[in-house]
Amino acid sequence: MRSEVVAELCGLERFASAGKGRGLRALRRFAVGELLFSCPAYTAVLTASERGSHCDGCFARKEGLSKCGRCKQAFYCNVECQKEDWPMHKLECSAMCAFGQNWNPSETVRLTARILAKQKTHPERTQSEKLLAVKEFESHLDKLDNEKRELIQNDIAALHHFYSKHLEYPDNAALVVLFAQVNCNGFTIEDEELSHLGSAIFPDVALMNHSCCPNVIVTYKGTLAEVRAVKEIEPGEEVFTSYIDLLYPTEDRNNRLRDSYFFDCDCEECVTKEKDKDKLEICKLNDPPSAETVRDMIKYARNVIEEFRRAKHYKSPSELLEICELSLDKMGAVFENSNVYMLHMMYQAMGVCLYVQDWEGALRYGQKIIRPYSKHYPPYSLNVASMWLKLGRLYMALENRPAGVKALKKAIAIMEVAHGKDHPYISEIKKELEDH
Repeated sequence: MRSEVVAELCGLERFASAGKGRGLRALRRFAVGELLFSCPAYTAVLTASERGSHCDGCFARKEGLSKCGRCKQAFYCNVECQKEDWPMHKLECSAMCAFGQNWNPSETVRLTARILAKQKTHPERTQSEKLLAVKEFESHLDKLDNEKRELIQNDIAALHHFYSKHLEYPDNAALVVLFAQVNCNGFTIEDEELSHLGSAIFPDVALMNHSCCPNVIVTYKGTLAEVRAVKEIEPGEEVFTSYIDLLYPTEDRNNRLRDSYFFDCDCEECVTKEKDKDKLEICKLNDPPSAETVRDMIKYARNVIEEFRRAKHYKSPSELLEICELSLDKMGAVFENSNVYMLHMMYQAMGVCLYVQDWEGALRYGQKIIRPYSKHYPPYSLNVASMWLKLGRLYMALENRPAGVKALKKAIAIMEVAHGKDHPYISEIKKELEDH
């Protein structure tokens, strides 16, 4: 069985990775930009805010989508996409009609409902599970604290509330395990500007272990995940992706990994902490701030990041921009503009400016962000590519074509490695260049 499975993911094998459990290993050399493998979604769910602009079935972005005749809330490219998605959409269609505006299960609940339905209709192994089956997913059940267990029980209650027809439920204990597995192994699908499109399960992609010095990157073509090399990979080397945003210093990254995935990273970057000094750059003053002042400011920065995350749900754009500006003023007394906490709040401010269509304001923040991003992130980073892309589109909108062309070409150069030269996003950007 194992040799047959390995042959299906050519040049790769599942193996026992020392100290990490299961992992994925290269059996041959892979060059930078080369596709290691692709994995169709076991199941996926489009985020509610993208309905009407993306197909609920294949996630394609296009105009003139046709809506479901019953619920009028799901949209499709054509009859084929609608028919293919019906086994999943029927879980929600009648409930959407019945609940109306009150139909609001979380994406995690929606995704889990689809997994339950899929396991019922496809008990055999799928094309997404060549090396790792969904049932093998790690749940880390023994490591869940009371707060996480309570959140799972809330999700289970929502599952029962919003889904009754077309769904058979296992017992509560099995549902706790399944939600814990989804929390640890689910993926968020994003577009070329890293805007959230939906959530999905990609079992073979979930086999890869984490490193803060990854040698592959995961991108999406609709509901297909593609894994490409961003470093040369030699035979026998383990294939590593990154589970988290790599902008932040070692302590923050490991706090996030512990909270979400229940482990500490022991990659070279986490052991040497080589980039931390640059990431936490302090103002060059005649009288430099004390270590205690720096520690206090880092604590403040972490708190304001969390405050802003919560505030996004209930504050107005002008109030959010004020939080960003006040925090940048305060942190700027101790931190350089290239400090990652400054960059985080600039990125949030840029997002608010884009939301209210203040193109000049967004551009000002983006111009401050791009150089430090290029320094702090690894080569071929999607975060850097998306920032060049946003800048290029802003320059074009503000009729600065030379700067726009330059920025868009920088985005394309990264994306051709990360997404592959034939990706629809790259074709779209090249068309933007021609049209201007």
